[in-house]
Amino acid sequence: MSAPVFIKKPASYDDIVALPEHLVGELVDGELYVSPRPAAPHAKVASVLGMDLGGPFQRGRGGPGGWWILDEPELHFGRDVLVPDLAGWRTERLPRVPHAPYFTLAPDWVCEVLSRSTARLDRTLKLPRYGKADVSHAWVIDPALQTLEIFRLDRERWILAGAFTGEDKVRAEPFDAVELDLAALWTQEEEAAAAAAPEPPATK
Repeated sequence: MSAPVFIKKPASYDDIVALPEHLVGELVDGELYVSPRPAAPHAKVASVLGMDLGGPFQRGRGGPGGWWILDEPELHFGRDVLVPDLAGWRTERLPRVPHAPYFTLAPDWVCEVLSRSTARLDRTLKLPRYGKADVSHAWVIDPALQTLEIFRLDRERWILAGAFTGEDKVRAEPFDAVELDLAALWTQEEEAAAAAAPEPPATK
């Protein structure tokens, strides 16, 4: 994915609406960040994860149900407009998906799939905003490193609740009722790159 473009000027939602459809606009502290649509490896991770969670947690097939799992929902938190790769709401808080272009009710879970160019935006700018909005869980996935990090909110601070990698089979909160196979997320190119990566130096 190409690097997000930071538009250094006071911005508004009208600037997002005016963007071409192939671009994703987000507002952080009134500043506009523009990114292209995700590249294929990024899109595969989000798509497979959405399918793996949607069956048991949204449709109740092999799992407890009780969630809405949505791709790239637009979230409005005051001046901030954020678009996570995936987000989920418990149906007890959101009984039905509203007929609206965006959400003002914070989700219970968000997932960001990193690329080299968007990692800073996702980690250092968006994650704190999710915490401030009271999102209770956040997942951060790095396809290049084949890692999944699970964060739990504690008084607007994110605590690392778990970290997994490669072909791990995991039960990751808040979806720990069902086991997920991380190997299904990665492309063959990423698997080859991870296998070729040098081993970290041994520690004494």
